[in-house]
Amino acid sequence: MRAHRLGAALAVALTATLASCASGEPAEAPEAAQSQATAAEGPVKLTYWTWAPNMDKIVEVWNKANPDIQVTVSKQAGGDDAAAKFLTAAKAGNPPDLVQAEYQHLPSFIAADAVADIKAETAAIKGEFTDGLWGLVTLGTEGVYGIPQDSGPMMLFYREDLFGKYGIEVPKTWQEYAEAARTVRKKDPKVYLGTFSSNDPGAFTGLAQQAGAQWWSISGESWKVNIADEATVKVADYWGGLVKEGVIDDMPYFTPEWNKALNDGKLLTWPSAVWAPGVLSSNAPKGKGKWAVAPLPQWNAGENHSGFWGGSSTAVAAASPHKAAAARFATWLNTDPQAIDLLVKEAAIYPAATKAQSALGAAPEYFPNQPDFWQQAAEVSKGARGFTFGPNVGVAYNAFRDGFGKALQNGTPFSDAVRGMQEATVADMRKAGFQLAS
Repeated sequence: MRAHRLGAALAVALTATLASCASGEPAEAPEAAQSQATAAEGPVKLTYWTWAPNMDKIVEVWNKANPDIQVTVSKQAGGDDAAAKFLTAAKAGNPPDLVQAEYQHLPSFIAADAVADIKAETAAIKGEFTDGLWGLVTLGTEGVYGIPQDSGPMMLFYREDLFGKYGIEVPKTWQEYAEAARTVRKKDPKVYLGTFSSNDPGAFTGLAQQAGAQWWSISGESWKVNIADEATVKVADYWGGLVKEGVIDDMPYFTPEWNKALNDGKLLTWPSAVWAPGVLSSNAPKGKGKWAVAPLPQWNAGENHSGFWGGSSTAVAAASPHKAAAARFATWLNTDPQAIDLLVKEAAIYPAATKAQSALGAAPEYFPNQPDFWQQAAEVSKGARGFTFGPNVGVAYNAFRDGFGKALQNGTPFSDAVRGMQEATVADMRKAGFQLAS
């Protein structure tokens, strides 16, 4: 996910001193972890697969302070390939002790019995994260399968100067966004308020989450798939209607065409995640100091909901012989103030821990006009909704690209594409042998 590819610009921007957010000593590790580590002959040795940059520097700090639990970093490429590699290693019986796991991949790891339930080891730190983020590492009500590490709450990025030029206010609702899109097109036919990307299911997922979607759920041994729920259909029909009306473009994100439109002021908004400053800095350098950020428009006036685009957790392999020690390290990495300070500065991530988000200081360099950037992001994070991902997210995402691409090409309703996602996902789960609720 692009949430992990922030680049040097955001790395510089993400400077914070988190010592002030420490509330006493870090949460004590479970006694089982301590006894396991000290009883072993020699130090416990753990391997950690991660794609975050400079993680070896962060782990070095842990290793110096914890001679009884030594961690070795194995750098991975990230994305779907990294998930497939971990599943292969788990099936072969030689996975790493810890793995950086994107939230949407966790359920496939759980379904393969590749990651451990660390609910007991993490009970004391649940309060360090919002309910929305904690929900991304749980499955049903039974277990906890990772500790949130970074997150991608979505916000509305917009060209503040051009909003002034065209006389439009920052939209607080999606209805106001649609009206602003029409106004911009009337005033300048060469300009669009925004675009809908059929190449980026992650963005659409976050928008569906904001609307209250729940694509998968599980009760006991049975899965329920509801991708074509009312909330998702509403989001799809909204964007499909704007594209059909001609007031929103349909160019995909992260293409040369899209980069040029952003840089030249031909696209005025981007509903994106907190990692967007790094992308904008690289792809639209002429916009520095001209873009601003606001909460996503809401479906109902006065609400404060968002969704997530990107983010990952730290999970413990089910086959690890040192689960308690691994959970102890993962807890330190994602809740200890010193560790989080290093994650922000060295790995250039937006931390998942609530206190760490509130402690971020100077705004990203690309946003000198918005000194409260991180304060706004922290406020948005409080209302960000997640949902349970299913064990075959890749199938659903491929169906998104295929279905929405065809809808744009043929002019068919976006809601039909959503129903296609539902059908493809259910068919794949049945084929794989998952028990589905009626």
